[in-house]
Amino acid sequence: MLPRNQAGHRGAARKPLTARQQALLTDLEELFLAKGFIEFTLDDLAAQLSCSKSTLYALAPSKEQLATRVVRGFFKGAAHTIEQRIVGKADAREVIATYLAGVSDELHRASAAFMRDIADFPPARAEYEHNSRAAAERISAFIADGVRSGVFREVHAGLIAEMVGVLVEAIQTGTIRDRAGVADAEAFGALAELLLGGLAP
Repeated sequence: MLPRNQAGHRGAARKPLTARQQALLTDLEELFLAKGFIEFTLDDLAAQLSCSKSTLYALAPSKEQLATRVVRGFFKGAAHTIEQRIVGKADAREVIATYLAGVSDELHRASAAFMRDIADFPPARAEYEHNSRAAAERISAFIADGVRSGVFREVHAGLIAEMVGVLVEAIQTGTIRDRAGVADAEAFGALAELLLGGLAP
């Protein structure tokens, strides 16, 4: 998982959510993060949340669109949380380390089932890819700031950011965990060390 930018939801504006609807979306997000979403039917979800199917239809006209809305909300919330962590930090090294730590923390909320369902469901995968591109742009900007301030050597910021994105995806999908036998948090720590060490003057 990589965070989206701060532009918010794409597409037409929605009516403001009621408190009950917001609570349902929060509960759906927690349920999906723990168990995935592809195997659930609307009947299953209504039973899990102790609500009617019509209540869920008020959130989205189909289970597929409901899943997409929840996945989009997860990424938007993750992005906001991560951005808040770097507020007030000026040193590019600290910003990048904090940003990657934030990505690690948000990924820890997602089960393997959730990430597998995102990979298998094209609309959700498109949300993930959108967030990956946004995160690569953010990291590229952090690197460029570090180069301008002299804490990083002259590099191709966009290229390095894309490479970091590939490595983050490998961590998120479990490839690094399976091949290196390390926890995701350790892998993100190593990525931060690799990136910051490689950028040092």
